[in-house]
Amino acid sequence: MSIEVYRDTWGIPHLRAADALELSYAQGRTTALDRAWQLEVERHRAQGTTAAFLGAEAVDWDVFARRARLADTARRCFDALDEPTRSWVCAYVDGVNAGLAAGARRSPEFSATGLAPGRWEPWTPLAVWLSTHILFAGFPTKLWRDHVARRLGEEHAELFATDAPGTTGSNGWLVTGDRTATGAAIIAGDPHRFIEAPGVYQQIRLACPEFDVVGLAVPGVPGLAHFGHTGSVAWAITNAMADYQDLYRERLRRTDDGAVEALGPDGWTPARAHTETIEVKGGEPVEVEVVETARGPVVIDGPDDVISLRYPPRVTRELGFATLPALLAARTVADVDRAFDHWVEPVNVLQAADTEGGTLHRVAGHVPQRGRDNRLRVVPAWEPGHEWHGAHDPMPREPVDDVAVMANARGLASPLGVEFAPPHRANRIAQLLTGRKGWTAPDMADVHTDTHLASARPLLTLLAALPDLGLEAREVRDRLLCWNRRMSADSTDAALFAAVRGAVVRRLAQHPALAVLAEPPAYPAVFRPWLALVPRVAYALETLLTGGPVPEADRLAAVRGALEEVAAAPPTEPWGTTHRLAPWAALPDGDEDRAEGDGADADGGHGYGAGVWPGLDGDHDCVLSTSSVPGVTDLSLRGPAARYVWDLARREDSLWVVPLGASGVPGDPHRRDQLPLWLRGGLAPVITDWNQLTEEPEDHHDHH
Repeated sequence: MSIEVYRDTWGIPHLRAADALELSYAQGRTTALDRAWQLEVERHRAQGTTAAFLGAEAVDWDVFARRARLADTARRCFDALDEPTRSWVCAYVDGVNAGLAAGARRSPEFSATGLAPGRWEPWTPLAVWLSTHILFAGFPTKLWRDHVARRLGEEHAELFATDAPGTTGSNGWLVTGDRTATGAAIIAGDPHRFIEAPGVYQQIRLACPEFDVVGLAVPGVPGLAHFGHTGSVAWAITNAMADYQDLYRERLRRTDDGAVEALGPDGWTPARAHTETIEVKGGEPVEVEVVETARGPVVIDGPDDVISLRYPPRVTRELGFATLPALLAARTVADVDRAFDHWVEPVNVLQAADTEGGTLHRVAGHVPQRGRDNRLRVVPAWEPGHEWHGAHDPMPREPVDDVAVMANARGLASPLGVEFAPPHRANRIAQLLTGRKGWTAPDMADVHTDTHLASARPLLTLLAALPDLGLEAREVRDRLLCWNRRMSADSTDAALFAAVRGAVVRRLAQHPALAVLAEPPAYPAVFRPWLALVPRVAYALETLLTGGPVPEADRLAAVRGALEEVAAAPPTEPWGTTHRLAPWAALPDGDEDRAEGDGADADGGHGYGAGVWPGLDGDHDCVLSTSSVPGVTDLSLRGPAARYVWDLARREDSLWVVPLGASGVPGDPHRRDQLPLWLRGGLAPVITDWNQLTEEPEDHHDHH
């Protein structure tokens, strides 16, 4: 084998090999060495076997993964791959298996949990992809809308329509050469996801005689699905907020011989059923009956409701993995466009630009054609009219004129979805980009880090309308009406606004018109983030302050009460004191696991301790989208999981950063070294000159 592994000053791997298959192997092996624990957690999550080493708190996810048939679906999709793609995925898996034991020796989490590194199957990368994205389309939102319709009435089913908690959003933008200093296009943005330690995106370079690509990989998956730059063409995506998963309310019965039948439009038909056992560390095993009807696997099997999930890869046996090797070999926008014609899951808005001046702005993925009721809520399995009839084709696209923005708002993907993000991020990005010319790659940090909060307006408008306030409340109100609406970490006015907003959210949630939603349906815990009332009120606050079932006088009363509550004890510390990074980790942090850059000790918790991680600029609806849950916590669990700037004039002028670092190994110098840079909105250069990189000796590859 002729694999060469180089590292830049940030420890980012640059891989060189003789051909695409050898390179895929190298990507798998290097990822296993750098992130063995992360890979194994993801493999077990996809299989529904995490409770075996993480304990009882992981059972809920495992039950869902088994019931949803994630691993079986991945096997089916793998079996349906064309031969070249299958060989390419297998090469990656061979690399993972070659590096896993050495990677595990570097990762103390294995000994801490008693987990031995397992063996990756050829289909495992597809399972990892599926488990990472199964909740992207937010099908649990249909459970919430169903709950609202039942408790408040059908007319309020879409009352809370918004970019709700649990979904993932992103910013992305394409600036054509007319607005750049070089005359060539720039693509930039930042995916917003739960911030995890280690990170969900891996900076990497993949080079062989056929191609040389830099980009952001998903650990456990070969290639560069979402963000990449081949030198002559670059691409990026955001979540299209499309609706492509359906929920069916099922009626099941057992026959005399113990088999299961389900009621469909044509009467009772056999359902497939078997039992699986989930091993639980420190606890009794859990038996799960896995049932699949003609609609799909049953994901909720409760006393009141039996609900099945229908999702495209389960139906079509396609995830779209043939797109991935095609992207690496892309030279032009047309190549990228063709590659994404085969994409399935998740459904994304895509932008691309090439060095010949070509641009692309389209939706890619599989959205089934079916009735509107399917898209809104849980539908009865036994009623006709809820079947799927092929897919939306062609997918929406539009020409790029000057600038193009994608930020999960209504727009290109409108015909494909129900709920979208508020327009604030999209509008603000467009406003910033069109406000000047001569943009350069480093300038894009000005957009990435913008903290203007347009969604503050409805609350500030109501504050301004309050009559007869006491002196303290009036002083707080006047401060807020003079505030620049920037959610800066060092701003006490931003902290003041957040405190008033949180109090308004809690008061509205307690109003009799909404309090009927406080008791969620008896669904599995994995769906709770979508069914909790206070976060729902928080993210739909603009809507609820300007309409809905709470009378106007009561809305004003809630705002007044919140203002007086905060005025009695206003926050004296700036926003960043409580608005802190709170990354998710599969294991509690040990003492060696500290948030470099802020000098604080780790607290031994899941990284949620407010005193541990640094304070953050931004807020949910800012371009710098660091999401807290107003009314619940100011801690930020979600934010920019990477930032990228792809320069089409000179690829070596491109820039990138991740929240933590390139390594997932405790104690490694590159585990958290990008955190200070990420915090201040800085970006690291994409190094493409091999002479500026450090080659790892061959015997170092496995003892790294």
